[in-house]
Amino acid sequence: MKIAALDAYTLNPDGDNPWDEIAALGDLTVYDRTPSEKFFERAESADIILTNKVVLDAARISALPRLKFISVLATGYNVVDISAAKARGIPVCNAPSYCTDSVAQHVVAMVLNHLNAVSENSADVMSGLWAESKDFCRWKKPVRLLSEMSIGIIGMGAIGRRVAEMFQALGTREILYFNRTPLKCDFATEASIEEIFSKCDVVTLHCALGSDNVKFANGELFSKMRDGALFVNTARGGLVNEVELACELKKGRIFAALDVLSKEPPDADNPLIGLPNCVLTAHMAWSALESRRALMRITRDNILGFLSGNIRNRVA
Repeated sequence: MKIAALDAYTLNPDGDNPWDEIAALGDLTVYDRTPSEKFFERAESADIILTNKVVLDAARISALPRLKFISVLATGYNVVDISAAKARGIPVCNAPSYCTDSVAQHVVAMVLNHLNAVSENSADVMSGLWAESKDFCRWKKPVRLLSEMSIGIIGMGAIGRRVAEMFQALGTREILYFNRTPLKCDFATEASIEEIFSKCDVVTLHCALGSDNVKFANGELFSKMRDGALFVNTARGGLVNEVELACELKKGRIFAALDVLSKEPPDADNPLIGLPNCVLTAHMAWSALESRRALMRITRDNILGFLSGNIRNRVA
């Protein structure tokens, strides 16, 4: 079997997560990145394609007669036209739950950075202002206590629940949640999206992106947030109306901490870049070494399952 990994760089950027176990399963070719003009020459001879962000739409799938199996190097699989794959009888698998702890930890880090003003206070010290102070302590922004905070979680899948568990362990005063499918969480209270935005000190998104919730986090919801509240998104950038979020942030009333944007990498003129009350990281919440190694193992097991006729993690 010929296997092509079309955008492999982010899984093993430092050589700390080698492809050896997958290479043992077939004739593997690893491409760091695959631009559109290189797609067909790299994919046309592959029996198995591994993709993260390289799109496999209906036209591309129909033009690859050798293609027998697709494994997505991520949990989300919207880069693959599922209907087209089904029509060809091509199984599609994903990699669920490989980065749950990594993403949840990143959310906690963003929230604690906000409440303790770690970045701002460090910059204040580095500028020399503490050295000039007449007192033994100094802060640019005061610390706020998590034990007095209410956290709102939108989407209580594996990551959302892990976020809730972490904040419960840290002594958060109240945890509210919204999930499209009703579920029970003993230490959190179910609420509507509107209630979460209006009542919580922190709102964090952990829902999948679909045609029915594109840009649902919009100016109307942001305007309902408490003064000083923090909006966090480590899910998908397309869930947020970035222009309307930027408008609300420019009022200086709320804060944002985002790991994802609607276009990645973003355009230089993205309205959120450069705002003083917005923290941005470059879609890295998932990227702990342990998570990347888990993703490699799951992908290996997906291929083994296909080869043995016992397909796992199948989404189509």
